[in-house]
Amino acid sequence: MVQTSTKFVTFDDFITWYPNTGQRYELHDGIIIEMPKPTGKHSNVTGFLIEELIFNIKQIGKRGIWTIPRESIVKPSNEKSGYEPDIIILNQELIINEPRWESESIIENAESVKLIVEVVSTNWRDDYFKKRADYEEMGIPEYWIIDYAALGGRNFIGNPKEPTVFIYQLIDGEYQVTQFKGDNCLVSPTFPDLDLTVKQIVQVGQ
Repeated sequence: MVQTSTKFVTFDDFITWYPNTGQRYELHDGIIIEMPKPTGKHSNVTGFLIEELIFNIKQIGKRGIWTIPRESIVKPSNEKSGYEPDIIILNQELIINEPRWESESIIENAESVKLIVEVVSTNWRDDYFKKRADYEEMGIPEYWIIDYAALGGRNFIGNPKEPTVFIYQLIDGEYQVTQFKGDNCLVSPTFPDLDLTVKQIVQVGQ
C-alpha cells in the first residue's frame, strides 16, 4: 500500500483523477492510496469465494438479481473515502437508484448491497478497522473479513495466530460479529445454506 500524495482530495476529485492503467487505488480519509497488487494466493482465494457465492446465488433463485460486478467503488457516508472491495454482491432490482452506477460504477446506497467481502492482505488494518467502521456507518448489511493467511493482529485472530473468517451482521445499526476457524462452517445471514469451512478457504490459499 503506497500513499500517492499528501494532498487532501474529495471523493469527486478522486474519481476524476482515477487513471485507466489497471492499477487499483482507494481513497482513505482524503488521501489517495495505491493498493498492492494481489498475490497469486490472494487471487485464488478471491476467485474461489466468487465461485462459491455465485453457486449459492443460483441455489436460492437470485441469479440475475444478485450479481457480482468485476469492479466497483463504494462511497462511504463520510464523503472522504472510496473503497474497491475484493467482492461485492449487488441487488440489481435496487441499483437503478444509484445515480452514478451506470456511468462510473459507484455505489452510494447500502440498500444496493447484499454483501461485501475483503480478503486480507498486508494492509490488514484497513479491513479490520477503517473499512469495518465505514461499512457499518454506511449500513452495509453483511461484511466478511477473510484472513486466510492469519495476517491480522493477535487481538483479532488469537495467539498463536490462526486463519480466521469474521462475519459481521448489521443489527440495529451496529455490527455483531461471529468468527470462524478450522472446520467451522461459515454461517451467513445472506446465505443460510452455505456449505463452506474456513479450512476449505485456507487450502485454496496454500
